[in-house]
Amino acid sequence: MSDRYLDFANSGIGHWLTGALGLPQPVPIDRDPARMAAAALVADAGGGRLGGLVTRTLEKLGVAHAVAPVDALIVDATGCATVAATEALYRIFHENLRGVRPNGRIVLLAHDPDQAPDEEAAAIWRGLEGFLRSLAKEARRAIAAQLVYVPVAGDPALESTLGFLLSGRSAYVSGQAIRVGTAVAGAADLQRTVLVTGASRGIGAAIVDSFARTGAHVVGLDMPGAQEALAEQAARLGGSALALDITAPDAAGRIVEDARARGGYDVIVHNAGITRDKTIARMEADRWNTVMEVNLAAPMRVTAALLAAGQIRRGGRIVAVSSLSGIAGNVGQTNYAFSKAGVIGWIRRLARELAPAGITANAVAPGFIETQMTAAVPFTIREAGRRMNSLGQGGQPEDVAETILWLADPGSAGISGEVVRVCGQSLLGA
Repeated sequence: MSDRYLDFANSGIGHWLTGALGLPQPVPIDRDPARMAAAALVADAGGGRLGGLVTRTLEKLGVAHAVAPVDALIVDATGCATVAATEALYRIFHENLRGVRPNGRIVLLAHDPDQAPDEEAAAIWRGLEGFLRSLAKEARRAIAAQLVYVPVAGDPALESTLGFLLSGRSAYVSGQAIRVGTAVAGAADLQRTVLVTGASRGIGAAIVDSFARTGAHVVGLDMPGAQEALAEQAARLGGSALALDITAPDAAGRIVEDARARGGYDVIVHNAGITRDKTIARMEADRWNTVMEVNLAAPMRVTAALLAAGQIRRGGRIVAVSSLSGIAGNVGQTNYAFSKAGVIGWIRRLARELAPAGITANAVAPGFIETQMTAAVPFTIREAGRRMNSLGQGGQPEDVAETILWLADPGSAGISGEVVRVCGQSLLGA
């Protein structure tokens, strides 16, 4: 869907006029998945311990060390544990923020506050979230900024995460605090088998395309009415189609049968979801029940059946699509917000339970994404959704898909129980 304001603000007269009127001037996002930061400035904010690991990881990714101007600024703040030590952090960003190019990246590395040795360290490490989110809003120019928390001991598995955060794939992810553990990633298997629900259009179709690009065999699942679209998709990408209603009594059993026929699934992406909006005082019971069943009960039931049957392979990945509405709430969406917040609670509990099996569980929470659904939203609401974020524009289905692809990567074994917002750092929510 065309964003006429974005186009106008980046035209000659439009740029002048919006500047004169003090209107937003969003920079077009470069979301080329093949684009990787060419040069990065790596700085140490007071005796950090990750400098060598970051250097080795950047070498693997083909990112050169440089001084401003750079495509990325990576700051090791693992040595910053006192109020006095924060001045070093201030100086790094005070002197170098302007040297990050448009569509650049900022990555701040810090210790997990849950592992702080004392109250001051806990305060500083948690305080970095407020700092980072403010910084992400100040950076502008389509620059995305993230905070990566790591354990206080051991080498975190950074390659997959830095590979994502420094690339065009993370273009619409900003202002996030992501925890990365020390799990050692296994070798990538390009022949992975992936199940994607709600696969026939929009975000689901983009997810299927992204996994197929990596060489995975994708099983696209959607309602029986989407069978023709699923068949075309499968034929085009060399995948498979599974047309069924995931709320049907036999749905979980049929999915288990499909998994067993393929030797199990490596990745499950719970993308299927619906809205049935109405304020709760006017909402009929079937609107409530249908949304809760599709968005929350069915993913839990299907996952439980697959696990019980041993059809999610060791080292597997489960990724569920939540929503910004599940974090911030929304008028007329008590049912939808409940179901999507429920997804977050389920995923966090599931991550703990599945850790011994080497299976990770994570969620993504999209904000305003340009789809057929948002195209039908009234103009003023649509424009508010586009502008009320740090990047000043809507996201694309591929932004969600690439984030899921990163969480499902074999190298992302150290990430589990996380909820990553794909919202351009929306001004709504926590």
